Amino acid sequence: MAKLIMPFHQVLQLLFFIFSCLFFVTIQSRHHYGHSEQEQFHIVSHVSLPPSLAPEAAVARPSYSVFNVLDFGAVGDGVTDDTQAFKLAWDMACQIKSAVLLVPDGYSFMLQSTIFAGPCKTVGLVFRIDGILMPPDGPDSWPRNISKRQWLVFYRINGMSMQGGGLVDGKGENWWNLPCKPHKGVNGTTMPGPCDSPVAIRFFMSSNLTVKGLKIKNGPQFHFRFDACHGVRVESLTIKAPAQSPNTDGIHIENTNNVQIYNSIISNGDDCISIGAGCYDVDINNITCGPSHGISIGSLGINKSRACVSNISVSDSVIQHSNNGIRIKTWQGGSGCVSKVEFSNIHMEAVRNPIIIDQYYCLTKNCSNQTSAVVINDISYSNIKGSFDVRSPPMSFACSDSIPCTNLKLTQVELLPAAKGRTVANPFCWNAYGTVLKQTIPPVYCLMEETNATIDNTLPCG
Repeated sequence: MAKLIMPFHQVLQLLFFIFSCLFFVTIQSRHHYGHSEQEQFHIVSHVSLPPSLAPEAAVARPSYSVFNVLDFGAVGDGVTDDTQAFKLAWDMACQIKSAVLLVPDGYSFMLQSTIFAGPCKTVGLVFRIDGILMPPDGPDSWPRNISKRQWLVFYRINGMSMQGGGLVDGKGENWWNLPCKPHKGVNGTTMPGPCDSPVAIRFFMSSNLTVKGLKIKNGPQFHFRFDACHGVRVESLTIKAPAQSPNTDGIHIENTNNVQIYNSIISNGDDCISIGAGCYDVDINNITCGPSHGISIGSLGINKSRACVSNISVSDSVIQHSNNGIRIKTWQGGSGCVSKVEFSNIHMEAVRNPIIIDQYYCLTKNCSNQTSAVVINDISYSNIKGSFDVRSPPMSFACSDSIPCTNLKLTQVELLPAAKGRTVANPFCWNAYGTVLKQTIPPVYCLMEETNATIDNTLPCG
């Protein structure tokens, strides 16, 4: 068979013709369909490709507008009043879909008492504190026409995150030294005079909040307070104030639900965390607390008020060198209930009252006995271990004369004297009913059997 031999120049002509045809088809296809190059690939291809991720450019990503308070006239020298600049920045950020209000590093900003109000149009507003925030230095520097009960208030905010590596310095010392404060008088008494002191940061009627990574110190009164809020996550905070600073609760919640408080260090002059009336679904985990007054539910039922608290969990935490450990405190004469509370995996170090229920809470020695009380029911203590200050018993369940505590459950509770050579004190019980599921140290023989309790437990929580 004769071989077909094509001259070289004809080969080049043939290749050029094929290439031209392919190029023309591609151009015509793009022009006809009017799609992008990526879309055109799928249109002209007759090969069934496996599904793949969308191209990166097509993935929706939030684009945040940054509102630096310096751009709105803030000076940041720690002396100049920067309140107006912050309010202007807030008003602008509040109107943008995705915004960051930036408090920049390297500056100290002094703010008067201010309300940052919503609702905002922003989805996921970030209040980022990288610098230092501070109020006027004490009551004498506070403007006369401005409330002394609060400093920074966030009102009707949904979906805000307060975060950053900065510091909030409450400058509380001059407030602590007011004559009315209990440590100023003889034997803890108070003296006449004005006593209002501001909460450092308060969230009111707000939802879906995150507070993360901040340092806050020396609050004039409470450091953080959440009132009438829903959906609160607090994480990785450091809160510090002297052990003798009065009423400087680290985090206080009231009428607030769906709360998570995690991975934080709190050292102050009152409760590390305090849970007030109307709170439920609260999870507290991995807290290092103390010196302080411990982690408390209450006080509840003051002035014959009704208070309900339920579904509370405190776990995997350390309480050290504190007046109290885990505490429930109520006033006589109140109503409502505390129920479904679980304390678990908590280590005590030289705590004066590691486990305490006090239904005779009173700030003076003149509180009269009352017949009504907040019901306390279904409280669990599990794996509570460590040491206690022998000035008080390691466990105390002081329940109402008329309405006993019921369904108390203890398991793996081991508390020994902090001082070597001291004898183990006996737990104290008064009108308390419950069960020891596993032998405790010291033994709790004073709890009464549940079948002997006579109690009206019909009051619902919630």
